[in-house]
Amino acid sequence: MTRLRPGAPSPIEAIPASSWNALVSDDYPFLRHEFLAALEDTGAVAPETGWVPRHLTLWRGDELVGILPHYLKYHSFGEYVFDWAWAEAWERAGGRYYPKALSAIPFTPVPGPRLLLAADIDPLQARCRLAEAWEAGDVSSWHLLFAEQAEVDVWRQARPELIPRHGVQFQWRDRGFGDFEGFLATLTSKRRKAIRRERRRVAEQGLTLHRLEGHEIGDADLAHFFHCYQITYLERGQRGYLDEAFFARLRRDLPASLLLIQARLEGRPVAAALCLQGSRTLYGRYWGSEVMADGLHFETCYYQGIEHCLARGLTLFDPGTQGEHKLARGFAPQRLTSLHHIADPRLRAGVARFCDEESAHVTAYHEAAGRSLPFKI
Repeated sequence: MTRLRPGAPSPIEAIPASSWNALVSDDYPFLRHEFLAALEDTGAVAPETGWVPRHLTLWRGDELVGILPHYLKYHSFGEYVFDWAWAEAWERAGGRYYPKALSAIPFTPVPGPRLLLAADIDPLQARCRLAEAWEAGDVSSWHLLFAEQAEVDVWRQARPELIPRHGVQFQWRDRGFGDFEGFLATLTSKRRKAIRRERRRVAEQGLTLHRLEGHEIGDADLAHFFHCYQITYLERGQRGYLDEAFFARLRRDLPASLLLIQARLEGRPVAAALCLQGSRTLYGRYWGSEVMADGLHFETCYYQGIEHCLARGLTLFDPGTQGEHKLARGFAPQRLTSLHHIADPRLRAGVARFCDEESAHVTAYHEAAGRSLPFKI
């Protein structure tokens, strides 16, 4: 009989890495034990930063058969599905919004699996058992962010009261292009010429691009990347959520998942983008530059990634959140759904109304964005 392990908060170190990873897809590195452990062990995810790891597990005897990443949150930073207005409204009304419960990958708005189950575990039963953790707990709400649509559908079947909230991101898919020129051939003449002009302009400024994978990324390469990553945040008067030790852990523990795209000027690195990759998908994640150069961001973060996918047989490129400028470069809009359990019926009614009204705008935006793609008809 499958049972939910109850009890105290469970950081990832309390769960055997081999048992955890046995349930993880080979295409989604963000759910691997090594990635989440790097977040916790380097202090990015910790009670001191407002993240309390409380990973939920399902066991059959001594066998781990289910995992749901799960955190108590004392703020809403690092999530990218924004509920600040909900918290403010509820606290103005005399309620207490924090702590809340969250199932997501910290600082990582990348769609993918969330609940991991052994193949012979009933998915509805598993979800009902897991829901006990926040339905009986001292939290205002539970939030499932950036889950795959099939997983969202099963959650809504198991718990119809969950409130859906929709959003849009942009992704590139290989349509059998063969190479970058094959990709360009599917675009309108105007966009094809514009992309070639952008790439040519990067070269005319003396910049060269280099892709380093896994153990090809040296100490100096990683240090320079981290310097660039911090620049991106410092430009906004902030500091990055992640420190250099986190990225060093990734290079040590998940080298095959790393791709560093480095821009060099006169042989010296001046910009960098760090991506993660699975068996079928490239995930663009972190970027920064020491220089201002025309087209450099597009080349480093988009065109090099497309070339890498075509060279390695990866069929999907998720370049990260936001950015309508991705449309003109062949990244199609994808509709995403988050789910929200709100304990108090008064707040639940308000949130449901907000999400329902917002959904109509998201649908219109998604349809308009799809009409703006530059592919030939």
